[in-house]
Amino acid sequence: MNMRLAFGLRRSVFNIAALAASALVSSAVAQQTDTLWHGKAEVPEYEGKVFPPWQHGENSDVTNRGFEFTVPEVDDLADFHGDITNPKLVLYVGGNYFFAMAPLVAQFEKEHPEFKGRIYWETIPPGLLIKQLKAGGVITSGNMTWTAKADVYLAGLKKVKDSITSGLLVAPAVPYVTNTLTIMVPKDNPAHVTSLADLGKPSVRLAMPNPEFEGIARQIQESLEKAGGSALADAVYKTKVTDGSTVLTHIHHRQTPLFLMQGLADAGVTWQSEAIFQEQSGHPISHVDIPADQNATGVYAGALVKGAAHPEAARLWLSFIHSEPALAIFERYGFKPYVATNGQEQAKTQ
Repeated sequence: MNMRLAFGLRRSVFNIAALAASALVSSAVAQQTDTLWHGKAEVPEYEGKVFPPWQHGENSDVTNRGFEFTVPEVDDLADFHGDITNPKLVLYVGGNYFFAMAPLVAQFEKEHPEFKGRIYWETIPPGLLIKQLKAGGVITSGNMTWTAKADVYLAGLKKVKDSITSGLLVAPAVPYVTNTLTIMVPKDNPAHVTSLADLGKPSVRLAMPNPEFEGIARQIQESLEKAGGSALADAVYKTKVTDGSTVLTHIHHRQTPLFLMQGLADAGVTWQSEAIFQEQSGHPISHVDIPADQNATGVYAGALVKGAAHPEAARLWLSFIHSEPALAIFERYGFKPYVATNGQEQAKTQ
């Protein structure tokens, strides 16, 4: 056998083996996806920049970034921002407005330039931030463990008040904006979701916030009950979870739009600001409005963390967060300024 023929045969055998291996991997991935969605997985329809971070480094204002290494699908700390080496202010922010943090920090630093490049913030769900608080600020993501003790905790007003009562935070709670719910759907809404009632249909695949640590789930369940009673709430959060047509997220502000863009879900309830951000970013995402009589309003608040290393800086942020410049930034994404009238928590209509 001449050398050219031998090489050709070896290459053919290699190609056949490679194709077989590829088929096995594809089968395994499909099987894993089908297990998650009980045979309802589809090929992703959107091939754009589907993986976070979606702000391309804007959510870090450090002055020296050194060697940049980000691979969005595999090496990407999308909800951790800034330099932990020696920050002057550490913020734990409920992830519902991660997209607003870059302009908020920029405005704060414009007013207080001594903080330029020295603010660190996290935007994971409020319940998970509480776990980090209780762990002394230590957190692990992948193979990396670090410590960032919070100065300010910002989440829903109820969570903030509860944490003041438990001793994790220091009064007063400082409310600043409100938000309402919406149904996030892929662009063109292929499942034809038009209302909360449609979420109870067995054929509609959902990505829904986990009640265990995502505060929005409480408001969602209340809205579902307004729209269809306990039967609808149980269908979405019990029956469909059991049969796999509802998947509970760990971090819905990242997972829900991702699953929609990948074609793995047909809808998911989020804060309206999150859908507005995705639409402004040019992603193939849309939303379905929820009527006021079925909707729920979230009030955002913050408070000083007990034992904060930078209490004065924390108070500056809590003063800034409900200032006119800060509120103008929030309004870009559909938030409304908070105002209390006769002790009632509501949004100021403008």
